[in-house]
Amino acid sequence: MTDNARARKLADRIQVVVAETLDRRIKDPRLGFVTITDARVTGDLREATVFYTVYGDDEERAASAAALESAKGVLRSEVGRQTGVRFTPSLAFVPDALPDNARTIEDLLDKARAKDAEVREVSTGAKYAGDADPYRKPEDEDEDAEADAPSEKDGPSEKNEGPASA
Repeated sequence: MTDNARARKLADRIQVVVAETLDRRIKDPRLGFVTITDARVTGDLREATVFYTVYGDDEERAASAAALESAKGVLRSEVGRQTGVRFTPSLAFVPDALPDNARTIEDLLDKARAKDAEVREVSTGAKYAGDADPYRKPEDEDEDAEADAPSEKDGPSEKNEGPASA
């Protein structure tokens, strides 16, 4: 087993080699606008998974997937020639789910924005159920303390009876 750093370096190199080879050497008309987004190599450096995206509709994606499968041998030969590893890893092409996930997140964010706008429209002109500011302030506490304090007209209260007689 090799270390993960070597597998990462090899994966990065495979990503570059596959992208350049697709751009320069592969002339398949089925191959659409393909972008190699990532590559991962197993720990034993025997298998490489190459992630790609295709700009276009489902038909163009299917055609590009078929073109990548047919060019797999040429791409693997080029990877072996340019990397110089003892065993050239076998290549597996997997469509990247990142654009679909991003589209789903964008749709959810659009729904959230619409709901926020709806709440904003409903809340315009609305009034508070109670006071506008429900929190006590220091001047309110002074007024409450003055209202609770006994006045001299009332006479001694139960709390302030003075010294207790024995």
